[in-house]
Amino acid sequence: MLPATEESIAGFLAGTTRDPDEIVARHVGLGRAVTVRDAAVHAVMAGCRPEYFPAVLAAWDALSADRAAGGGGWQSTSGPAPLVIVNGPLRAELGVNAAGGVLGPGFRANAAIPRALGLTVRNGFGIRPHEFEQATQGLPGRWTMGIAEDEESSPWEPFSVDGGLEPGDSAVSVMLVRTCEFVDNRHFTDPVEVLRDLADTIQRSGAWIFRHSSVGIVLNPDHARVFAEAGMSKQDVREWLVAHAGRTEGELAAVGKGLSRLPEGPFPDDHFHPVFADASAVSLPIIVAGSPNAAMSMVFRVFGEWSGRAFPVR
Repeated sequence: MLPATEESIAGFLAGTTRDPDEIVARHVGLGRAVTVRDAAVHAVMAGCRPEYFPAVLAAWDALSADRAAGGGGWQSTSGPAPLVIVNGPLRAELGVNAAGGVLGPGFRANAAIPRALGLTVRNGFGIRPHEFEQATQGLPGRWTMGIAEDEESSPWEPFSVDGGLEPGDSAVSVMLVRTCEFVDNRHFTDPVEVLRDLADTIQRSGAWIFRHSSVGIVLNPDHARVFAEAGMSKQDVREWLVAHAGRTEGELAAVGKGLSRLPEGPFPDDHFHPVFADASAVSLPIIVAGSPNAAMSMVFRVFGEWSGRAFPVR
């Protein structure tokens, strides 16, 4: 952690036209708010470079549109982490890793931008472990989950386009994430085998806590290429997974998670409950990133329902 001095804070504020007293984030339940200046203080402490600061502010714009982040998400028993996704020319300008080890250490921008968010939550909102934070175990790497999308290796439109922006825009998207799980599938002979493997991980009963969930994929470029070569768009992949990922009432009831307790119940044992409410990018975000040296993708659990929006870096 680096000390924040008046000089260093001024250097960060010089990189934005936003008023230092502008509120960038609120926690309604606690009656607390943080300003652009507060965000600059914590960006300095997190090890950001001044040029990262507009991306930090864009991340707060994104989080302000996230219902969970504006409510009890930071205090949840899941201990969710903000996953920051960068698109557009900013990726190269800041050196945000999109390739091998994209969720791991070794890249300053990837770690420092989400760390700036975490320090603001801890100090600005006062949500600290054993106080307002209620994480049961929490998530490893909770404040270091930042990635860029590998747009050059993706056969599809950038993730920020799913979020409503134009291709080529520098953009940040953020969602709260509960956990991550590998899907290691390098011996497939047909793309549907990979889809079935993804669905098997997505529908895992241990992660099932709501009737419907938002579940995302950091999709290996090799898996994305195989889908595209089979004529599948990103939306085709979503629709296949939405149609096939789920459990029957009997399977859920066998592990104490039957949904017959809902007002819509009871359900017969063979009733199929889909994981997803629909085939939108809100329910199933897909980001192409990672190294193609092994056909491994990553499923991540979105906490609640994220906004589905990408935010331009001003």
